[in-house]
Amino acid sequence: MLGSSLANPEDLSGKMFTFPTETDWAHVRITTSKQSLEAATVCLRFFTDITRDFSLFSMATPSHQNGFLIFKKQQVDEFQVFVKNAMVTFNGQKYNTNTWQSVCCTWDSDTGLTQLWLNGSPSSRKFTSSALFNEPIIIVLGQEQDSHGGRFDDQQSFVGMMSDLQMWDYALDPDQIHSYNHHLNVTDGNVLTWGSLEFRKTDQVHIEEKEHE
Repeated sequence: MLGSSLANPEDLSGKMFTFPTETDWAHVRITTSKQSLEAATVCLRFFTDITRDFSLFSMATPSHQNGFLIFKKQQVDEFQVFVKNAMVTFNGQKYNTNTWQSVCCTWDSDTGLTQLWLNGSPSSRKFTSSALFNEPIIIVLGQEQDSHGGRFDDQQSFVGMMSDLQMWDYALDPDQIHSYNHHLNVTDGNVLTWGSLEFRKTDQVHIEEKEHE
């Protein structure tokens, strides 16, 4: 189903992935050489008008289908984050449709604490898991994995645009997250970086020039 074989890393600066249709198969599968994690931060920007549940970032391992999942719930201000299948809910942040928004999520095994930042505003910090990742990782955009690399559901698919994905193997501090949110200089992700991304995508996902925010 994927439109091309693995290629050399691609510089997506100034670009976006467009997911134009609700499906149970259109997605981007991202490759990383990092297969163990003691901590993580994921940041990305997205634009959508859908009001049902949808996945923003799905990382699975053979033992944990929701290894690291950022999931937007139907309720307008509710997000769920899963770490090694342990789920926490974040409420009360200012979420809007039809505008570019940035989301960052941090997790650290030293404390097991997870935090969600929406458009630069932090959530409360909540415990998920203090267990390390040491299994093969599959990362998917556009769908939510119900198995290691598959079992997608169209009612959890993303429809809209995504850009500026970065992932680090440590928890960014608030100043760094503020810099990401405001398009200031921030160190490229050392797990995934938008300026050098290795991925495969299905034909239904398009790469386009990013629209101005």
